[in-house]
Amino acid sequence: MVPSLEGLAFAPVADQAPGQVGTGTRFTYHEQDGGIWAEYAGGDVVRGRLVGTRSGDRLDFRYVQLTHDGITSSGHCESRIVELPDGRLRLEESWQWESRTGDGTSVVEEVTWHAR
Repeated sequence: MVPSLEGLAFAPVADQAPGQVGTGTRFTYHEQDGGIWAEYAGGDVVRGRLVGTRSGDRLDFRYVQLTHDGITSSGHCESRIVELPDGRLRLEESWQWESRTGDGTSVVEEVTWHAR
């Protein structure tokens, strides 16, 4: 069983296009009874939220965010949780905007306290 996401912080391993999450963005996840949610901010993102469900090592959620240029955007993401050799977690994501055109893949990895 993959460990709980409760209270874990994640950061992207690479920058996305402008107006999206990047290496300066931090996600803080919460989990309870099969539900997941997170807050995120940093880089181009002023504030973001996601909410969805978890089944085993799979996440399915919707996200919404506000960027510094005043634009709001929303979309859908499916992620797979992978445990790294050092014990940290990685989320391998496939996402698609719902409020505008575009889709892609991304990877976020758990940030340990000494790396924050």
